[in-house]
Amino acid sequence: MEEEELFDQSHCEHCACGAGLDFDFSFAFQPIVDADTGGILAHEALVRGLNGEGAGEVLGRVTRKNMYRFDQACRVKAVKLASELGMTSKLCINFMPNAVYRAETCIQTTLAAANRYDFDTSRLVFEFTEVENLADTDHLISIIDAYEEMGFDIALDDYGAGYSRMNLLTDTTPEYLKLDMSLIRDVEQYPRKQAVIEGVLLTNDRLGIATIAEGVETEAEYQWCRGMGIRYFQGYLLARPGFETLPSPYIPSDH
Repeated sequence: MEEEELFDQSHCEHCACGAGLDFDFSFAFQPIVDADTGGILAHEALVRGLNGEGAGEVLGRVTRKNMYRFDQACRVKAVKLASELGMTSKLCINFMPNAVYRAETCIQTTLAAANRYDFDTSRLVFEFTEVENLADTDHLISIIDAYEEMGFDIALDDYGAGYSRMNLLTDTTPEYLKLDMSLIRDVEQYPRKQAVIEGVLLTNDRLGIATIAEGVETEAEYQWCRGMGIRYFQGYLLARPGFETLPSPYIPSDH
């Protein structure tokens, strides 16, 4: 593909304005903290209404008919706002596998937006959730493979929230796996949760996958996870999502 075609930016502003959708939206950003360094690994872009309304109100308006336009607009808006806020960390963008008909084609808008808004594409992380109703798991695997060949990082979100598709770990190697908050909640009190997490950590260590504990809300949860060697954390204990801002996280001390 010719470079001028690859970075055709004529449509980026349309996506940033939500053209083709009958609703508009923005983002909040929540940091993912590196407990080893005290720095920020990444910020996750979380969809919000224009006045900060929750994600449910926005996602409730996404249909099969507008899913592709919404997915493309999400990428452009997230990159644009991250650039405007001066983000220097990685940027985690949730993508909808069912909205991607061909990875190499659908990524062009994202590349054009990164070029237009001067955001380094090597800092993009694409997140997908294992609980999404996937029409074709093989299709998702092909998307992951294509994105990784392009140099993007991949994160498997909400791991443990539902049916865990083990073939996603045997057939692909995401850079990050995010433990769902249902596993993290009061983990220090539940030996069964602890056993499950220990097994996931062993698997991730052997596969070279970094583990992120998400939904961390208490010092006790943090300290148990930290004691197990988990390095990356996300949750209300560290920082609540900041609507159109980059919040400064609280870094707990290791006990």
